Amino acid sequence: MVQDKGFAGPILHFRGCDANGLHLAAVTVTPQGAVSPGSLRTAGGDCQPVLLAQVAGLAVWRHDFTLTTAEGGYHLNGRDHAVVTRLDGDIRIAFVSCNGEENGDLDRESAERNLMWARLEADHRRAPFALLLQGGDQIYADEATHGHPLTQDWPDHVPEDPSPDDLDDLTLYLQRKFAERYMMVLAAEGCANLLASVPSLSVWDDHDICDGWGSLPESRTASAVGQALFRVARQMYLLFQHGATEADVPALFTDPTGSALGWRRDLPGATLFAPDLRSERHRHRIMGEAGWKAMDALQPMGDHVFMVSSVPLLGPRLSLLESAMMMIPRMQHYEDDLRDQWQSHAHRDEWRRMLGAVLRMRKTAPVTVLSGEIHLATRAEMGPDDSLVHQLVASGISHRAPPKAYARVLGLFAGLGDAPLKGHPIRIKPLPGQKHRYVAERNYLTLDRRAGRWQAVWHLEESGDTPPLPLD
Repeated sequence: MVQDKGFAGPILHFRGCDANGLHLAAVTVTPQGAVSPGSLRTAGGDCQPVLLAQVAGLAVWRHDFTLTTAEGGYHLNGRDHAVVTRLDGDIRIAFVSCNGEENGDLDRESAERNLMWARLEADHRRAPFALLLQGGDQIYADEATHGHPLTQDWPDHVPEDPSPDDLDDLTLYLQRKFAERYMMVLAAEGCANLLASVPSLSVWDDHDICDGWGSLPESRTASAVGQALFRVARQMYLLFQHGATEADVPALFTDPTGSALGWRRDLPGATLFAPDLRSERHRHRIMGEAGWKAMDALQPMGDHVFMVSSVPLLGPRLSLLESAMMMIPRMQHYEDDLRDQWQSHAHRDEWRRMLGAVLRMRKTAPVTVLSGEIHLATRAEMGPDDSLVHQLVASGISHRAPPKAYARVLGLFAGLGDAPLKGHPIRIKPLPGQKHRYVAERNYLTLDRRAGRWQAVWHLEESGDTPPLPLD
């Protein structure tokens, strides 16, 4: 892995699998004007790179290729990269979220920031992962708006009528700032080698755009400045988290129009899907017409369904907390954080609709929801026992944990329980081997299928690995 300034990759992206093998895309980033990456070699032959984009002084290249089940990896730029190609038996999947912090993320010491990535990479060397799922906030772009006249005070103050030239200048500025953050993540020691050998699937959340995107007042998000920010965030999200451009959207996402960037991939015996909870969001909805159309059409296949919901789907009853915070002026600043949640007053009906969709899937196969966002590790169940739905929360991989007292207080609210759908109570439960409902430690999650049965293990920074949690 080259880690010089302006270089990153290869970064593998999972496109799917079928009888022909594992379909992959490998993205390499070079400085603009540098020599292009060479051919990518597999047992089936050589593959030449395609230039996806030139942005912020960088050139983004992609190799599209297929590995048969008999192959063990690929060769690029003088290095061999091993890849798990058989997905029909015992496999391991890693899940991470919240890879950064709101303030000062670029200035953190690398060994501290990427400690859990280094552990994940060591875990991979011990027992290789077939897939890496990233559940949102892969970068923290909050500070990308700093330093430009149009966004210096974002989102508290937004210019009403910026000129086209000023907006063009803002676009170039934001592209540089977003690229800086992506390059820090993609070329980081501790995760670069992992990204080169484990295909990833990602879904975005608010910090991949800005804190609270979609829950902020619409006077901000719908403004010319807000839309410029969103366009850049989307462009960079497609490039760096999916190895894609707008031309690839119909083939990669469940909404061919691109209004929502939810996706679905099928493995032997399992379906993975992720709705887009940010593209169509505003203060009174989470998903729009396009997102719901794709969701309602979803017919999972296989023996297990994994849903990636960037914001936890099964969570504590927040109505009391939401009402209390809105009565305290200095706490009203956090209104967007509460509106981000499925359980918010503003989204309660939509939450019930999504829970109903999950229960429809549960009639044919066990369903497990994977989420991050809250910077804590926890789990939940929606009953009854004969149709149990699991919620697993792993957050964050590099975001430092909040105070343990915060986790305890949240656990008290979680003890109230909730049942938005009659006959289907939701309960927040401690992780296996833990006493409290929320664990304030950095963490990642692994999913293991052994002899056809799935189990989950949380890997906690201080407490170590939890005992396995059966999911079937």
